[in-house]
Amino acid sequence: MYDWRTGRSCIFKNHAHLVFVTKYRREVFTAEMLERTRDIIAETCKQMDCELLEFGGEHNHIHLMVAIHPKVSVSNLVGKLKGKSSYMLRREFWERIKTMLWGNHFWSPSYCVVSCGGATLEVIKQYIEEQNAPPSEQAVQRSKALTKTNLPPA
Repeated sequence: MYDWRTGRSCIFKNHAHLVFVTKYRREVFTAEMLERTRDIIAETCKQMDCELLEFGGEHNHIHLMVAIHPKVSVSNLVGKLKGKSSYMLRREFWERIKTMLWGNHFWSPSYCVVSCGGATLEVIKQYIEEQNAPPSEQAVQRSKALTKTNLPPA
């Protein structure tokens, strides 16, 4: 469903599910504010060579699924997303926000991040365990012996 992306020296599909909560879990968001937040987040992701894939929210938190370029750390991306959205939302919706939040804080300082992909951890673990390992010396000798005895006469 989501395409592979390429960088200068890599190919990747890094998706993260992020959850940001408003300070004190105050129910600040309106439908209009959520729509504006989505636009701000999408623009910021693009500026950081990332991509906003999904966005949703409720009165006191938002959920994002972001394709993250390998050169960008998750913590750096989160800092930029929360910082810019906080600044813009407080500037544009100050009349609503000032009664619910105070100081220069819009978001809680914490966040949730969960990596997401198409395979479960069990499938990936099994895949790694089942990689072809080089044969042991004993297996090589056994294979050579079997090959010599099964060769047709010349």
